[in-house]
Amino acid sequence: MALDRVAVITGSAQGLGKGIAEKLGGQGYKVVLSDINEEVLKETLEEFKGKNFEVSALVADVTKQEDHDSLVKHAVEEFGKLDVYINNAGVEGEVEQIEKIDPKNIDFVLDVNVKGVLYGIQAAAKQLKDQGHGGTIINASSIAGHEGFDFLTTYSASKFAVRGLTQVASKELAKDNITVNAYCPGIAGTGMWDRLDEKFMDVLGTKRGEALEQYASSISLGRVQKPSDVANLVSFLASEDADYITGQAILTDGGIVYR
Repeated sequence: MALDRVAVITGSAQGLGKGIAEKLGGQGYKVVLSDINEEVLKETLEEFKGKNFEVSALVADVTKQEDHDSLVKHAVEEFGKLDVYINNAGVEGEVEQIEKIDPKNIDFVLDVNVKGVLYGIQAAAKQLKDQGHGGTIINASSIAGHEGFDFLTTYSASKFAVRGLTQVASKELAKDNITVNAYCPGIAGTGMWDRLDEKFMDVLGTKRGEALEQYASSISLGRVQKPSDVANLVSFLASEDADYITGQAILTDGGIVYR
C-alpha cells in the first residue's frame, strides 16, 4: 500500500537530490521532482515512472519566490496535499582566495543557497499551516556549514546561513507542529565535486582528481559519499520517526567534521 505522504524536492533531477527522490519514491512517497535543467528533469521523471513511483515534475528556479509557490501548488493539485518540503538545490560557487572573490559570484551563491532555502521555507510553511496537521521542512547545509573550508568562502558562508535559517524556522514553526532540520553532506562523488576538483586545479595547481583524493583521505570511514548515504538520513528526517527532532543540522560525512 502506498505511503500517504507527499514530498517536494528541489534540485532533484541529478546528484544527491535525485538520490533522495529515489529513496522516498521507493518508500512509497508521492514525489514532486524539481530542477532548473528541464532536459535532465524529464529524463529522471521517465526513469522514476519506469520504477512505478508516484511522481510528477515541475521546472523551477529556486531563486524565484513564485517558483516555490508554484511547486507547492503543483504538489497539492497532483497529490492533494504537502507533507515534506526538501530544499536540496544548491551551487558550489567559486574556488578562490578570499580577497579575490567576485561580487557577482557572491550574489549568485547567496541567491541560490540562502534565498532559495528561505523562499522554500516560506512557501512550505504557509501550506503546512493551512493544512493544519503539521509537516516537515528539510534544508541542505554541508560540512562547510559547520566549519569554514579554505577557498570556499561564499559556499561556506551560504551553508552557515542555512543552519541559521533552520534554527529560526524551527523555533517559529514548532507551535504549528512543523519540524525544520538540515542535513550536512561531506564529500560525494557527484557532478558538484567534479566541478570543484577542476576549480581547485586552477587555484592550487593540482592535477585532475587530486583535490578530491586529498579531501577524501580525511574521511574516517575511508570512502567518498554516495547519494544513498545522504538519502538515508533525509528519509529518516522526513519520516514520522523524526517527529521529535527539530532545529538540527546533522552531519552525514563519514567522519570528517566532528561536533
